[in-house]
Amino acid sequence: MYVRRCWTAVMMLASVACSGPSDQEAPEPPRTWNEVQGVDARVLSIEGFSGPESVRYDPDQDVWFVGNFNGGGDDRDGNGFVSRVSAETGDIESLSFAARGGEHPLHAPRGMFITGDTLWVADIDGVHGFHRVSGAAVAFIDLSGFEPGFLNDIAGGGDGALYVTDTGRSRVYRVRGRTATIALDEPGLGGPNGITWDPARNRLILVPWQEGFRMHVWFGDEAPEAFGPRDTPGQLDGVEPIDRRLLVASQSDSSLQLVDAGGSRLVIRTGGRPADIGVDTRRRRVAVPFIALNRVDIWQLPEE
Repeated sequence: MYVRRCWTAVMMLASVACSGPSDQEAPEPPRTWNEVQGVDARVLSIEGFSGPESVRYDPDQDVWFVGNFNGGGDDRDGNGFVSRVSAETGDIESLSFAARGGEHPLHAPRGMFITGDTLWVADIDGVHGFHRVSGAAVAFIDLSGFEPGFLNDIAGGGDGALYVTDTGRSRVYRVRGRTATIALDEPGLGGPNGITWDPARNRLILVPWQEGFRMHVWFGDEAPEAFGPRDTPGQLDGVEPIDRRLLVASQSDSSLQLVDAGGSRLVIRTGGRPADIGVDTRRRRVAVPFIALNRVDIWQLPEE
C-alpha cells in the first residue's frame, strides 16, 4: 500500500507538496535563500577538526568554540577537546584549546553555552566548565546519578540556571549553582535534542530528535507548550534565535530553516548532516558543524 507523508505547517519541507505515487512526476525541490538571491552564501569551509559536533560564538573575543568528539559520540575515552577558531578569518587558533583529564575527563563534547567567563560543555556524564579565555578546567557537574540516556545540549534560562537536554530519556535537567535536578521528564517531548533561550518569547525552545513530535516552548514550572508544525521529520539538532524567529538544523534533510509560529523558510542546504549550530551575531553568520566530515562551514544569513 502506498503511504503518503508530509510535514504539515511547512517546516523542514516547507513549500514542497507531498509526493504522490511513483508514476507521478516528482515536485520541484524548494529553493533556498541563496538560490533565490543568486548568491553563494557559504563564506568559509574550515577543515582539520575531529568529529565536530557543536559550535558556540563568543562575541567578546570574536571566536568560535568547536567541540570535537575525537572518537565515538558514546565512547568514554577521554579524547574529547574544544577548539578555538577566529570568527574573522576562520583560522584555527588552538585545535585543543580546552580538554580535561584526571577524575572527570572530557569524552565527547556536545552542546556549549557561555555564562560570564565560563564555557559550559555538555558531555556523556555531566557538564564541564572551562575558562573561556585560558581554556583551564574550572568545574564539573556530575549528572551520572540520573543515569542519563544521551546528554546533548545546554542553554541558560532567564532564571540564571543552566538547562541540559537528555535526548535518550526525553528529559531536561536544571543546574543551579552546582546542584542538578530533573526539570522535565516527559516522553511527549520526543527526545528533546537542541535547546535555546528565545528572548522573543522569554521561554526555552526544545526541538525533538524523534520523528512526528513537535517543538515545544517551556519555562519554570509551566507545562511545555507545543509549538510549530504538528509532524516534524525528527533528527532536529541545533536551534538558535534570530529576528524573532528560530534557526533550526535538520539532519533528516540536511537543511537549515527559519521557523516561527506561522511556518518556515528554507535558508540553506548544508550538503551534510548539520549538528549543533551557532550564530555569529557580529557578522550575521551561522557556523554548521559536520561530525562525519570533520568540517565546519560558515554561511551568511539573509538580512531581514
